[in-house]
Amino acid sequence: METDRAEVRGRWLRQQLSDNYLVAPLAGDASFRRYFRVKHAEKDYVLMDAPPPHEDVSLFLAVRDWFERAGLRVSALYGKDIEQGFLLLEDFGDMTWSSYYAAGKAPGPLFDDALRQLQLLQASQPGLVLPQFDVARMQRECDLYLDWYLPHVAGVVPTDVQRLAFHQSLRDTLSAIASLPQVPVHLDYHSRNLMLPGGKLPLGQIDYQDAVRGPVTYDLASLLYDCYQDYPETERFACSAHFFESLPAVHSGAFSDVDEWHRLLRLTALQRHIKAIGIFGRLAHRDGKSQFLDEIPLTRKHLHEEMQVLGMKESAFPLLYIEPVNR
Repeated sequence: METDRAEVRGRWLRQQLSDNYLVAPLAGDASFRRYFRVKHAEKDYVLMDAPPPHEDVSLFLAVRDWFERAGLRVSALYGKDIEQGFLLLEDFGDMTWSSYYAAGKAPGPLFDDALRQLQLLQASQPGLVLPQFDVARMQRECDLYLDWYLPHVAGVVPTDVQRLAFHQSLRDTLSAIASLPQVPVHLDYHSRNLMLPGGKLPLGQIDYQDAVRGPVTYDLASLLYDCYQDYPETERFACSAHFFESLPAVHSGAFSDVDEWHRLLRLTALQRHIKAIGIFGRLAHRDGKSQFLDEIPLTRKHLHEEMQVLGMKESAFPLLYIEPVNR
């Protein structure tokens, strides 16, 4: 129960900071994790509350340490309790990439820093065994669309025949993505997970505990074809080309030219958007976070633009064009 969890959380905080603090909830997360701002006489902190058995902070800590070694900007760690699922972290403040961009500020410096840190990440040695982002995993992610978006948002329960056709229609796409050069991947590298600590660069990284080993295109696709943003395609391609030019030869050699690189980056984004639409439906209808329904229209727009650019005909992917009806 939440009351019991709040009592445990309060006892742990008192052990860390005595009684001289105030606690306020921060924005919700797309998981069982919760975050709180802890205002203390000395400084502000962020408390991560990751309740076992749903969450495991040890993985977050392992990835955090790896990112720090690699030169990425991560939050300082001030206290931890792995068994109870509590971390006391540096407070980056409230300015995300999203809020910075929404204020009408040019994103150029943010893209420059995001690409710089992504290069560091891809060149790093994790020091831990990362899950593989393979075809089987991508297929499970795409099934979220069938299991949550279609029945709960679009009011359509796919038949076994439709599910099989859906799997077969995506088989070549997922195989092509899985065959790309493999690198360490943040997995959620986008505008809501990149902060401006104190309103300044370098960008602070958050929500990286699900890191995997996967396609060299994945994190850049997440950033440029963000489910929460709609950047001009000219800006996206310019960033994509710049990143491609900086790739080591062992990775760039897998692509005939920048156009093929960008086409495969958009193919990668397509898989992510199918997954995201399913996740938004699950968050709304399993977890009661109905605000995520508002993210579906832009994500569907991205998806359909990708299908058009990639020459994927609607007739071959009818389930991907079913409109939401149940809000």
